[in-house]
Amino acid sequence: MGKRGIQSPAKKATKQRRASRAKVLPWNKKGLSRAARVIAFCEFLPITAGIHAGKRLLLRDWQKDIVRAIYATDKKGIRPVRTALACLPRKNGKTALAAALALCHLLGPESEPRGQVFSAASDREQAAIIYRELEAIILSVPEFNARCHIQSFHKTITDTETGSVYKALTADGRKAHGLSPSFMVYDELAQSKDRELYDNLTTGTGARKEPLMIVISTQSADPNHIMSELVDYALKIDDGTLPADPAFYGCVYAAPDDCDPWNEDVWFDCNPALDDFRSLEEMQIFAEQAKKIPAKEAVFRNLYLNQRVSPDAKWISSTDFDECVGSLPDLTGRECYAGLDLSSTQDLSALSLCFVPVSEDDPFYTLHYAWCPEDAIKARSKNDRVPYDLWNKQGHIEATPGNVVDYGYILRRIDAIGKKYDLKAILFDRWGATKIIKDLEDMGLTVLEFGQGFASMSPPAKEIEKLILQRKIVFPDNPALSWCFSNVIAETDAAGNIKPSKKRSREKIDMVVSSIMALDGALRNKKKEVTPSICWI
Repeated sequence: MGKRGIQSPAKKATKQRRASRAKVLPWNKKGLSRAARVIAFCEFLPITAGIHAGKRLLLRDWQKDIVRAIYATDKKGIRPVRTALACLPRKNGKTALAAALALCHLLGPESEPRGQVFSAASDREQAAIIYRELEAIILSVPEFNARCHIQSFHKTITDTETGSVYKALTADGRKAHGLSPSFMVYDELAQSKDRELYDNLTTGTGARKEPLMIVISTQSADPNHIMSELVDYALKIDDGTLPADPAFYGCVYAAPDDCDPWNEDVWFDCNPALDDFRSLEEMQIFAEQAKKIPAKEAVFRNLYLNQRVSPDAKWISSTDFDECVGSLPDLTGRECYAGLDLSSTQDLSALSLCFVPVSEDDPFYTLHYAWCPEDAIKARSKNDRVPYDLWNKQGHIEATPGNVVDYGYILRRIDAIGKKYDLKAILFDRWGATKIIKDLEDMGLTVLEFGQGFASMSPPAKEIEKLILQRKIVFPDNPALSWCFSNVIAETDAAGNIKPSKKRSREKIDMVVSSIMALDGALRNKKKEVTPSICWI
């Protein structure tokens, strides 16, 4: 909204400044550190909604610790931190703190001449949340209202004293080109579909002396998401895996992956505001429902415990899969079976090998190959931010020439693989694979049909699940394979059969499907069964 009334904003601001000088504002008191001024400013702000509306915002000790860490200064009074991460479960006051800090940089002790302050979010409604909070605070504080010009339609606020501007941005990264942010807060970064806006904002700060990006969000379920990158970076610094980074501060409140999600002690450990301004009763009610409804359990663990869990129930947990990643022995000449999952024209085609154990104590060792058209690698890496290009450079996937699957290239690779290992048979889904299967037979390889329905997929799918839980299968360290397993959503029929769902899974699972087929061949051989798993449906 714009200014109203016959008195000009300049005259009102002048009068208000005179009144303000008569009473020293809390953050202007002498002797305060930089962080203490920020805290004093935040605690000057009113709460504008809820049962505590009208009272002053009172930062808790854990919130003050976050502020002190972000705004700590060196001997020259410079704030080293340029990127800060506060990763917490929902309803722990993330938005209120984000709004307070944005306002602090717009017109408080952290403001600068002609600063650019932004709040970013994945959609218009989320972006409007922090804006509405800022607007409500400004309208409630005469000192602020007198100096601010508010444009509700554009979600823009201008401080007439410093010339600084605040604006709410949505995840259209193109809008961030040409901006020169002094302060940015990204609300719920985990919900963004890509990292374009984040990257454009952080790379636009070169003209500022002390720019600051603060990310306040729950975790993303996607291990390749920018939010997961930041969380992993913070955790690795915290545990000493990576050296300290003075320009980065990370605070992560999350329940361990192997915890009991129904233990209230776990809840309190990862929800610092629980039973304070975060309702314990509401969490208890939702937990009781989540115990009985699998889909709600995933939501509970992601949003209430801040675990890296998809809202869709994942089939295999990343923790369990990672426990099965290990080094492989020399498997040259070892007896194995292969599963082949071909894409129609673009994206991943996969071949997995499963080696028959040579003793009861021997695990199932696996090897994995994936192919993708070269043009598709470039497109997915650029548009979808799936790191196909990196995986290609690391040798985890191979590029085939052109923009569609080059079956000739794949056939030549399979021929080489078959000569290195004792490849007994290749199991395949006959749909759309008639030509390449005939070519494989002409090469002297044994091929066996394998249906993609519950009847064929369920037994080996349940077996690979059991082997992973028992740590009796070994996967190579392959991020493309790990990514495929993290994408799988399993379907269940009325009889309790399961299979990985390509329709429900949010991303590619080709390497998982090929792994299940390969395991089936090895399992049946280990059990000395005469007939391999063939489904003629």
